[in-house]
Amino acid sequence: MSHSSPSDSDLAAPSQGGEAVLLTGSSGVVGSALIPLLTARGYRVIRAVRREPANDEEIRWQPLLPANQISAPQKEAFEGLHAVIHLAGENIAGGRWNSARKKRIRESRETATANLSELLLKLESPPKHFISASAIGGYDQKLPHPQTEETPFIGGFLGEVCSGWENASQPLEEAGIRRALLRIGLVLTPRGGVLQKLLPIFKAFLGGPISSGRQWMSWIDLDDLLQIILRVLRDDQLSGPINCTAPGAVRNEDFTTILASKLGRPVAPRVPALALNTLYGEMGQALVVDGARVIPQKLEACGYRFRHPDLPSCLRNQLG
Repeated sequence: MSHSSPSDSDLAAPSQGGEAVLLTGSSGVVGSALIPLLTARGYRVIRAVRREPANDEEIRWQPLLPANQISAPQKEAFEGLHAVIHLAGENIAGGRWNSARKKRIRESRETATANLSELLLKLESPPKHFISASAIGGYDQKLPHPQTEETPFIGGFLGEVCSGWENASQPLEEAGIRRALLRIGLVLTPRGGVLQKLLPIFKAFLGGPISSGRQWMSWIDLDDLLQIILRVLRDDQLSGPINCTAPGAVRNEDFTTILASKLGRPVAPRVPALALNTLYGEMGQALVVDGARVIPQKLEACGYRFRHPDLPSCLRNQLG
């Protein structure tokens, strides 16, 4: 039997029962912006924190502790959730990828997600929905053609991390919990991420193309990403991998030209790949020199209307 997509009015309607939504990564750029939107929709947002809870809107979460080592009172705090939105993870762009940082990146995604999934499955009343962050870094960053949710992830550090991250919550799906995997592109906002890092460089007349400038940049406006998360939360028909990227992916040289124009700055000379590799090593190559063209096939198929589908619209929205 075929199913029609929910209408925009159905999805915009407030939560009827004040359902509890657990949020990990609530102090991050996306998580902190998501809380007021969920609250406005009538959800009760509970933040998973690693310290002792300060109020009834927080619960203690020890991401690297196996479920069988969680105390009964801490475990009981997870009962009765409507959904879990899992955004936590070590910042992959926080520094050079030495062995210690790679270990933290893996543990914060694979181990933490596996432990959280195991804990949820031990509950008497587990959540109905599990929405987890993932990333487009698992795709082949050197392929020129568009990549969709059906494109397999590749090997290498990022590919292995993204695959392990997603596979860690597979037991939830096997237990009948709807699982959505948000493969998020470059989130554009002056409050964090790549745009926050680029703004002072461009304003200082130093912003130029990187390496060949031909690598793709698959980005998403922060406001669109927040609306996508709300849509996924409300739409039971959305599950599995979901590419969270705008349809208007651009090459690095075009991104540079558009951002420089928006800021009223000239385009600076090209930055050679060797300089980035010298400064940032493997991280610089994977995150800046390479880039995949990722298409939001599932979102477009379900009728999601991007508020900012092209880069000029996004920059007007984010920078005024």
